[in-house]
Amino acid sequence: MINPFYEKLAKLAVNYSVNIKKGERVSINGYTLAKELFQALYIEIIKAGGYPFLDVRIEGIQELKLKYASEEQLVYVDPIFKSIVQEFDSHIEISGDYNTRKMSMVDPKLLGKVQGSPANRELWGILMKRIGTKDLKYLALPFPCNAFAQEANVDLSSYFDFIEKALFLDKEDPVKEWLEMDKRQDKICKHLKDTEKIQVIGEDTDLRMSVKGRLWINECGHLNLPDGEVLTAPVEDSVNGHIRFTYPGIFQGKEIQNIYLEFKEGKVIKSSAEKGGEFLKEILKIENANIIGEFAIGTNYGITRFTKNMLFDEKMGGTIHCALGSGIEEAGSKNKSGIHWDILKDMTVPGSKILADDKIIYEDGKWKI
Repeated sequence: MINPFYEKLAKLAVNYSVNIKKGERVSINGYTLAKELFQALYIEIIKAGGYPFLDVRIEGIQELKLKYASEEQLVYVDPIFKSIVQEFDSHIEISGDYNTRKMSMVDPKLLGKVQGSPANRELWGILMKRIGTKDLKYLALPFPCNAFAQEANVDLSSYFDFIEKALFLDKEDPVKEWLEMDKRQDKICKHLKDTEKIQVIGEDTDLRMSVKGRLWINECGHLNLPDGEVLTAPVEDSVNGHIRFTYPGIFQGKEIQNIYLEFKEGKVIKSSAEKGGEFLKEILKIENANIIGEFAIGTNYGITRFTKNMLFDEKMGGTIHCALGSGIEEAGSKNKSGIHWDILKDMTVPGSKILADDKIIYEDGKWKI
């Protein structure tokens, strides 16, 4: 018998988030530890008339590849995997891990080569384009596991409770809650649709960018679970100023603390970090990773703590995040890269604000529109 938690999560994912239709091909990717969630999703996809394909990762394989493979083998992308990204109707990514620090001993230069390889960039490009045109229904959703609970400094039972609240699974009708979020955020996006300039002011931060001609996107549970953000894509060469990200940046399981970036005409010209500064510089060497591809504001006030899991953290009400690398094509981004790396800033600190065309729209973590 499958845990009712996974049944409820699978129903929300299949019937609301990706809305599987009869005859659709659906790939599900994740680690073996998420067996019960795989099963719950499989059942719901079958009930919806879809054709599930399971891409199950075995624990430890990724580390073995990085340890023993040649550089040629590391950057190789199998045509079968490429065909899944190109041809399937839906893709569900189960976010769960057995060891969040498994990459800590890997040479950052090696990770940079893998992420920035032409084959990986091509794959990312296909994925982002299909998501942006809605040709592919993509969803990332969480699997409650001890590794993530440990990162969040809670026990596993408390982590289950945290996820329930973040996904509205504690409500009688979770779909109703997501639809209400959809309405609220739609109003914000409509208010911002003709905005030309955005300025972010905060702790060690004065960042300016043009969003002229770019769309604002309402994320309300169809791309991620949990969800809750409004986002856009800055004009690539328009970002100027500086920003300090008050939460650690997590990349491939490695933690970079107190990230500070300075921009001129859209590109990072100076970077520093209290911890992981050299790794940060290696990431910025990846092609077009020194350009902001996404600017977003978190709107999910049901997420009340930083967990070192960006699937949750970037949605947290009272925060903003910027993604270095590939942008959101749907929003108008033209930036292509082998990465899309979200980094988070607390905007509840007194004096923090966002201005749209010189008018305050957001202050101390709260909307003013």
